[in-house]
Amino acid sequence: MKQIELLAPAGDLNKLKIAFAFGADAVYCGLPDFSLRVRINQFDLAKLSEGIEYAHALGKKVYVTINIYAHNKHLLNLDKYIDKLKQLKPDGLIISDPGVLSVVKNIWPSYAKASDGKPGIAIHLSTQANCTNWQSAKFWYDQGVKRIILGREVTLEEIKEIHAKVPEVELETFVHGAMCMSYSGRCLLSKYFNDRSANLGDCTQPCRWQYKIKKEKKKEIQKVIIEEMKRPDDLLIIEEDQHGSYIMNSKDLCLVEHLQELKDAGVMSFKIEGRAKSIYYVGNTTRVYRRAIDALKEQESKGKYQGKGKDQRIKNKDNEKYLVELKKAQNRGFTAGFLFGKDECEQKIDKCHEDCDWEFCGQVIEVGAKLNSAQSANHKMACVKVHNQIKVGDDVEFVVPVGENLKYKVEKILDEEKNEISEAHGGQDKNIYLPIEKELPEHTLLRRKLKII
Repeated sequence: MKQIELLAPAGDLNKLKIAFAFGADAVYCGLPDFSLRVRINQFDLAKLSEGIEYAHALGKKVYVTINIYAHNKHLLNLDKYIDKLKQLKPDGLIISDPGVLSVVKNIWPSYAKASDGKPGIAIHLSTQANCTNWQSAKFWYDQGVKRIILGREVTLEEIKEIHAKVPEVELETFVHGAMCMSYSGRCLLSKYFNDRSANLGDCTQPCRWQYKIKKEKKKEIQKVIIEEMKRPDDLLIIEEDQHGSYIMNSKDLCLVEHLQELKDAGVMSFKIEGRAKSIYYVGNTTRVYRRAIDALKEQESKGKYQGKGKDQRIKNKDNEKYLVELKKAQNRGFTAGFLFGKDECEQKIDKCHEDCDWEFCGQVIEVGAKLNSAQSANHKMACVKVHNQIKVGDDVEFVVPVGENLKYKVEKILDEEKNEISEAHGGQDKNIYLPIEKELPEHTLLRRKLKII
């Protein structure tokens, strides 16, 4: 099996380390000024440098996003930023704007066009550039682009044709995460409502908001079906309950069952969306896809691979287990999107998210701390940074980077002064201690089982 890259999101330095610990081969990240993630982005040049050094020490890669659609004001300091990036030695730049690409190429020769014998920088074309056909892929390759991050609108058959027509260019595709109801994220709703542009990395996600159907006087409208006159079977259903409606709320992409088809079609990098999401989402999702990719490698090496297509999915006995694990992180329901053409329903119209019966509650930041002798010197302790509520009596799981997760019943919680408490809450930047005999690996995460009524 040819080498497949698992590419995970890194919204900050901690998420970068979590992604690598849970199996990512590479991460993508960027600075707020030039990246399509302005909010919930804690990177600056110093932290980016630290992240790149950390990755390279592990033999991993970091791709830096410069994928805004730039206005003139954004070009003023771009050349200085590129010069600084050169010193950090990232493994690639993700770009969408041709003007930005031109500036980069003038300062830093691309991988394909370096003419002085020195290694150039690998240019990856962002999904925001909407590359959905082989002629476009060839055009960008001729401009020095090494890799195309395909639009989510591309079907499996189209991916095959792009690879067949332009085999020189690497293909990357999203396999998991949020999808935008607009065309590869090129949306103006956020700009319209809040004057915060999605194309400059500041999307406020109006597509996820609740919308009320304006009712006519003396009429109760609870469900509206919009039908185009010449297309009687192409319906847009708008449903409303007492909470409102979510008419533009796309389901989440999930292609964990279709990795072999994507690999066979020519995709060499599987990308997870979610730079703005929690460390738990990053760790848990990366962990699942790492295991799925490794299972495919094992199946191919044993000659057990068989079955393709939407109705003949890869016969991987663990597919259902992967889906169960992925659903333990907050999601909007899953869809294969446009991979096999139009699916039955891409919208999550009844509510913003699916009900999830697990909640991320903490990150293990230290293991092996001992209780004082007056309590029980023989018990080891796990020091946990609290992110959400955890209380005595909770059923929890330690989600570990390697090996099987550890089920655990919370019988005792100690605060930072080793005083016994009944519960702890997130948002206070506090740590707690849980007595546990098993040695936990670094970067272990903690989730608790919710009691859904």
